[in-house]
Amino acid sequence: MVQQKNLVDEVSGWLRIYDDGSVDRTWTGPAQFKFMSDPVPSHEKFIDGIAVRDTIISREGHDLRVRLYLPEKALESKKKLPIILHFQGGGFCISEPDWFMYYQIYVRVALSTQAIVVSPFLRRAPEHRLPTAIDDAFDTLLWLQSVARSGSREPWLEQHGDFNRLFLIGDSSGGNVVHEVASRAGSVDLSPVRVAGAIPVHPGFVRSERSRSELKMPQSPFLTLDMLDKFLELALPVGATKDHPITCPMGEAAPALEGLKLPAVLLCVAEMDLVRDTEMEYYEAMKKANKDVELYVSHGMSHSFYLNKVAVDTDPNVSAKTDAFITKIKEFIQEH
Repeated sequence: MVQQKNLVDEVSGWLRIYDDGSVDRTWTGPAQFKFMSDPVPSHEKFIDGIAVRDTIISREGHDLRVRLYLPEKALESKKKLPIILHFQGGGFCISEPDWFMYYQIYVRVALSTQAIVVSPFLRRAPEHRLPTAIDDAFDTLLWLQSVARSGSREPWLEQHGDFNRLFLIGDSSGGNVVHEVASRAGSVDLSPVRVAGAIPVHPGFVRSERSRSELKMPQSPFLTLDMLDKFLELALPVGATKDHPITCPMGEAAPALEGLKLPAVLLCVAEMDLVRDTEMEYYEAMKKANKDVELYVSHGMSHSFYLNKVAVDTDPNVSAKTDAFITKIKEFIQEH
């Protein structure tokens, strides 16, 4: 007889948790959006100017899958390409780097910036609560250092990567990971790797108390108050609140920003984002701490708008804002 498992918690459309501890991340929202969470297989043959391969790295007793994007022009260029280390979003609980919505945008980023994109499959909560995702992200940076020192083999990076120009980027909760990894990187010797810049995109910086923008801004398919609350409840260490340093790096419980050695930062904010106000609080705190921080605002846009392929393809305004967003990333990388 098959044991019936019972639903104990869910985040509408995205995630269901059962009493046996299992987690189901099958998309159950509107069918027309399902394709965005479908995995895209790797292809080492160049398609539309890009090749994609997955590799496995072993770190501290577990294997970590990493996806790499290589622009075809790298084969012709004598110049080494910048390396973009990307961390996926999803409230630390959902999404993977091979989801179509990430594939479609990071193909464009790799081609526009002429950079190699490296994207680890960060372990997710609730099976792996924080700081696991941060540890996986930093382990990937240490692996890149090992490749640069010829301690690990990765031909695409060895032949074409410029380890002196490595950039961190991540959206939503991945933006939180960017700040944490940049903070750790500033306290260790990563040579010959140099973290040249950090790009937190619509990071999930929040406080326990609701901000004005959380109460005022419209909710979107990529961020609702329910998602914000439940994902962080499942992801943060047991007993922690949103004032935890990972979710509130500008708060009293976090290390003082003044004491952190950080690279140049491009903070990307969406004007209509639920968490805009706390993102802006982070920006002001970074400026007060005399950090090299630049603000880029996508006016009229909501959280992670550029990942919504349906909107990008059907709404000329969203398409134009996505183009401008990618161009800004390109300019930042060129400047650093």
